Amino acid sequence: MPAMTAPAASDLLHAWEYGRNRHPLDRALLLYALALPETNPDLLADQPLGRRNAALLQLRLETFGPRLRAYLDCPQCGERLEFEQSASDLLDIQPTASFPVVVDGFHFRPPNTRDLAQIVGEPDVELAARSLLQHCLLPTDDTQSIDDAMLPSIDRVESALEESDPLADLSFDFTCEMCKHVWSAPFDIAHYLWEEVEAQATRLLDDVHHLAQAYGWREQDILALSEVRRTAYLERVLA
Repeated sequence: MPAMTAPAASDLLHAWEYGRNRHPLDRALLLYALALPETNPDLLADQPLGRRNAALLQLRLETFGPRLRAYLDCPQCGERLEFEQSASDLLDIQPTASFPVVVDGFHFRPPNTRDLAQIVGEPDVELAARSLLQHCLLPTDDTQSIDDAMLPSIDRVESALEESDPLADLSFDFTCEMCKHVWSAPFDIAHYLWEEVEAQATRLLDDVHHLAQAYGWREQDILALSEVRRTAYLERVLA
């Protein structure tokens, strides 16, 4: 992965502005483009989900630090649990298999954002999974589509894809300390990071409002200030 630095405040605010009313998949691509500004954005939707998520984890590490902290409720007793992971540790996860994945003569490539867009709105989980695999199927002379005979092998295909692209669909196991319930929950780095970007954008807008009101400075000049200097001016304005 190319070297990455934290985005400028103006770039972060620009991404938030264009993504705030868009679908989560579009927001994920906006963040992906923010992480890799030198890459043609038209190509990002075709990149494997694991590669996208790795870029978002790296972006998160550079922008907000490695500590991923959140809360979730036990689905059995409702107890609030604290969740914490390290972006650095997740980036160390390596695939244990390579592409294409071959199961019973069927060849599959890794799913990408464009594939997910094709199944948005499908209420049936099984149909959505089968449709996703169909999009990922690499046609050969013998296999052009997934038929009913392939259904018993779908779980093995999903496992093989996970081994080949482990960052594509992250999930973690939890145990409730109160009721001892054990379950697995997904972790969506795109959603997690977008919420942080949204919170940061709100803070930046507040900064611009206060400093422009106090000094008459332009937005672009305020955003160009380092966070240390911007905070120092805010402390004086709000004292």
